[in-house]
Amino acid sequence: MSFLLISSNNNNLIIHASLSLFLTLLFSFIKIPSFFLHGLHTYIHPDDVTTPNPSSNGIRAAIRRPGDTTSEFKPRKKSKDNNKFEFDENKAQIFRLKLNHNHLQSRLYFDQFRGVFNFTIVACSCLLLHNFLPSSKDSSGVLPNGTLIPILLGLLGLVRVFIMIGRVSFERSASKSSEKQLSLLIGFLGTLIGFFIVLQVIPNWVFDFGFESLDGYAKFCIAILIGCISGLLYVPATRTARAYWLGTDQIRCNLSMIYCGWFGRMLLYIGYLTAIFTSLLWINPFADLLINKNIGVKKGSRHSYNIRDTNHVVGNVGMSRSDFENFRLCCLLATGVLQMLTLRANLQMFLNEAVLSWYQRLHASKVPDLDYSRAKVFLHNHYLCLAALQFFSPPALVLLFLGLSQIDDNVLDHFRGLCNIIPCSALVKEMALFLAWWIVLLSGVFVSVNLALYRHGVLYVS
Repeated sequence: MSFLLISSNNNNLIIHASLSLFLTLLFSFIKIPSFFLHGLHTYIHPDDVTTPNPSSNGIRAAIRRPGDTTSEFKPRKKSKDNNKFEFDENKAQIFRLKLNHNHLQSRLYFDQFRGVFNFTIVACSCLLLHNFLPSSKDSSGVLPNGTLIPILLGLLGLVRVFIMIGRVSFERSASKSSEKQLSLLIGFLGTLIGFFIVLQVIPNWVFDFGFESLDGYAKFCIAILIGCISGLLYVPATRTARAYWLGTDQIRCNLSMIYCGWFGRMLLYIGYLTAIFTSLLWINPFADLLINKNIGVKKGSRHSYNIRDTNHVVGNVGMSRSDFENFRLCCLLATGVLQMLTLRANLQMFLNEAVLSWYQRLHASKVPDLDYSRAKVFLHNHYLCLAALQFFSPPALVLLFLGLSQIDDNVLDHFRGLCNIIPCSALVKEMALFLAWWIVLLSGVFVSVNLALYRHGVLYVS
């Protein structure tokens, strides 16, 4: 049977299987996620306790929940005048700790982050390799050109990322109740906008996507998926906006321990600008500025000598249509990679946000109330890997959707049962590429709106 036929034409299948197995074994021995997060600075409040050692100053670093009374230690008693209040500076101290693998293992969602990180890298590697391997036209069956492995890895990677980002979205202490309510509202509005797009209520000249090949069921599925993505990515986008606001020192606090260094700051700037620029490449009024429609027209034609057309910039300057298609795909790839590279900077700003809260309340009054900052420091330290999942999920989805969009249309036609449920050609091309662009567009819009609100004082980091 051709279904199980393995011949010389299936070398690509062997290469894909070898690469996936090699990377899986490599990641089981080398802790890539831990290495990626190694060296981040986290912060902890010291416990003000008495110790048996009289030479000790009574300060002991500990990571525990604020208000936890299970400790056997008792607060120190100071022999001071009761009528005169004196601020205890020991309670205002904060310790900085460099994270290593042992510290990261104790954080919530570390195993989930490690699994999603490793699986995404393996899937993206196979999808990238598929574009460089030569295709064999003589192959037949459901294993042509070894494409089955990158397709399965890409689809499983998408499912895994969606499950994890949905799971962390319902974590009780991970985000505010107002942010969760806004996520539901944005998800509903995103579904309505999705229906407007796929049903072409929004004119075709606005977005450079064609949905004519989709049937009614496919349009319904993609509209629902647009709404789900819109709702799930709102909270990660708000965290990204806060990280950008702090990392680029927009508040002008001039505290070296708050904002990141020049390299991290450049990554934040470039990542944000690249996302904005890439999202505009599929909007026709902007895309027409970069396409030269006169390329390929004969010199003796009437159109090339039309004096009126030479006075217009649109359609007369830029690159050819094929070059423009490749250019915006490269920009989409660069956006996903840059957002992954800014993961460390975003996480460091997530941890520094708690330090800013501690610093603000320490200098807010003569009698500062540090309970809130203590709780914030603990929560940001405790949910570090949850924030890592939220920062990592959007670029992972972009890269996986982009990789699936570059697979040939007729590959999944052999899966008759799957194609009866989901239109395979639309899944590989129109739907995958559109969803990758939609995630970039949402990230750019959400981050820009939040930055504008921070700039006008409607929102503030505390």
